[in-house]
Amino acid sequence: SDVAAETAAALASASLVFKKTDSTYSSTLLKHAKQLFTFADKYKGSYTKSHPEVATYYNSTGYGDELLWAASWLYHATGDTTYLRYVTEANADKYAKVDGPTWFSWDNKLAGAQVLLSRLSFFGDKGAKGNSGIDDYKKSADELMCALLPDSPSATASRTKSGLIWITKWDSLQHPVGSAFLAVLYSDYMRASDNETLSCGDDSFEPSDLRKFAQSQADYVLGDNPMDISYLVGYGGKYPEFVHHRGASIPVDATTGCSEGFKWLSSKKPNPNVAMGALVGGPFKNESFIDSRNNSMQTEPTTYNSAVLVGLLSSLVNTSSPVKSLNEN
Repeated sequence: SDVAAETAAALASASLVFKKTDSTYSSTLLKHAKQLFTFADKYKGSYTKSHPEVATYYNSTGYGDELLWAASWLYHATGDTTYLRYVTEANADKYAKVDGPTWFSWDNKLAGAQVLLSRLSFFGDKGAKGNSGIDDYKKSADELMCALLPDSPSATASRTKSGLIWITKWDSLQHPVGSAFLAVLYSDYMRASDNETLSCGDDSFEPSDLRKFAQSQADYVLGDNPMDISYLVGYGGKYPEFVHHRGASIPVDATTGCSEGFKWLSSKKPNPNVAMGALVGGPFKNESFIDSRNNSMQTEPTTYNSAVLVGLLSSLVNTSSPVKSLNEN
């Protein structure tokens, strides 16, 4: 269910991108998104249970968040209230009830679904009027934003001394980058809906506060950190040179088989090829970073990190307001 639903979400969201420029392709994407979601909901189960050998690398902790994530995107893409009911009725009680904020990551999409569904509340979607389920998602999204803001009374303590959101030592940057991306989107929703106050306990915050937080996370990634290093490969005067990446570490003229690349893993020479635009794992809680190919925990780049960073940076440079209806634009 987790893989199928995540793919359904990707196809549904992509259908919105191509709706105006290539309606035929958009319709094809949406058709398969619906099919995949139906499959994911009918045959519930985690891919790591079906294929336990992958659990060592990407162990899914559940599929409920992906089902909500997919249904949320399908509602935005179709306007079909069947999908809205899916996320606000029985499945909300089963999959969306959590104690405190969750962290947006490859494994957990619940925070993303909360922010996406909050659009309906911000922009007065007709399906959201009087819908207590949507109100609950909006409340959860508010709580997440309050946890991210460093001056909020409910600010999370899961940060480094320099202010980077830090949840786990393995691939530590996925959480601050994902959190910052959601924060800057939320700030845009607040501005565009003329709802420019976020209440966190007795304190109030503005969209600019969320944007400031998001920029602080981006600045840290790009070099404003105690190590004075950009974690985005190829950007800045100093960035990781021993990235845990076969394509970057093996010379282009080398002839290798599936098991013949290990001699380059332990090479003392910097990578011969620059993995331009790759975002590596990131620092430890004490903000140290060891640039070594054997240190995959910190130097391995991932597509899910780089993809969210693109969204974050694009959001920070964008000055236009978000559209109020994804389905109509």
